[in-house]
This record gives sequence, structure tokens and C-alpha cells, in this order.
Amino acid sequence: MGNGRYLLEHTDDRAARGARSGLGLRVLDQWTGRARDTSSLSGGESFMASLALALGLADAVREESGGLDLGTLFIDEGFGSLDDDSLEQVLTVLDGLREGGRAVGVVSHVADLRARIPHQVVVTKGTAGSAVAVRAGTAVPAA
Repeated sequence: MGNGRYLLEHTDDRAARGARSGLGLRVLDQWTGRARDTSSLSGGESFMASLALALGLADAVREESGGLDLGTLFIDEGFGSLDDDSLEQVLTVLDGLREGGRAVGVVSHVADLRARIPHQVVVTKGTAGSAVAVRAGTAVPAA
């Protein structure tokens, strides 16, 4: 994603004072040829990097587990920070996953996104609790 601009690469750099830092990643920006910290990505870029990482990890799990496919992917909010071109690119990837047999769940409050997703589980909160409605095959009009 990102039109091939970014590559994620592993780093063994440690957090300050040698603290545990988890999976060390940095971004190689193909446009500038420079590696930089993932914290320098914009909100939309971070979202796309996270999605690419999740998809890559799902593929790695499938390969390591003898072909066991993780057929469901849930994505929480993050679409609100994407520009129109990036949003289109992400939705194309998600459509391809869905067409390939994966169930893709998107948790979002973005009206434009609701208009693009025809099958929805809509949760509405109220004073007596939450109500759930399933809408299949029709998109909710943007508010």
C-alpha cells in the first residue's frame, strides 16, 4: 500500500535506557531513500502501515501453521485520517480480501465509509441499552 512508497524493516534498536521495546520497526521511504521511525508517519500512513503489517502477519501465520487461514480480519477506526486516494486504495485491498474469501469487519464512525460498505451490523446506543440491526446489501446513507 502507499503505492510502494514505504517498506517496513526490522530494527534491533532498543528503547531508551535499554527498556523492552517489542517488535522494532522503522519505515524505509522509497521516495527519499531514508529510514525513519514509524512515529514520523501521519495518521493515515500509520493506519496503512498497520493494515499492511496485519495482512503480512496473517500470511506468516498461515505459512507457519500448515495452511491454517485466518479468515477474519477486524479493522478499527483509522479511516477518518485517510485522504481520498488512500481511502480508495485501502477499500480496494479490503474488497480483494473479501472476494478472496476472508470476512472483513470494519469498525468505523465515518459516514463516507458507511456509504461504501453494503453489509453492516449497526449498533445504536440508547438510554435503555444498545440496539443492534443488521443491514445486508444496502449501504447506510451518509449523514
